[in-house]
Amino acid sequence: QVQLVASGGGLVQAGDSLRLSCAGSGRTRSFYAMAWFRQAPGQEREFVAAIRWNGGRTYYVDSVKGRFTISKDNTKNTVLLQMNSLKAEDTAVYYCAADFNYGGTAAYEYDYWGQGTQVTVSS
Repeated sequence: QVQLVASGGGLVQAGDSLRLSCAGSGRTRSFYAMAWFRQAPGQEREFVAAIRWNGGRTYYVDSVKGRFTISKDNTKNTVLLQMNSLKAEDTAVYYCAADFNYGGTAAYEYDYWGQGTQVTVSS
């Protein structure tokens, strides 16, 4: 059984930085892709960033390009999301997701999800 545990959220001011971490466990085979999504109150879950395990290709939603960086630690099945220059509109619950076979920018493409971590950015 696969488990994803996300951590690193918190309350910060606009312009500050945070780093989210998501550790996968339960299986030894590497994921095909891991990603971060976010959901603000009253809004649908939104893709933020994804990374392919082989090759390390990354994908970002336009609103975070140049501010957020997704990276991975292959040996630990862990994905990180470095968030810089945070804005109030980045406030949301952030979820990590993983998939062994595909994984793109749509939530339905991911089979495994973490519990979510709250990020609140005050302006």
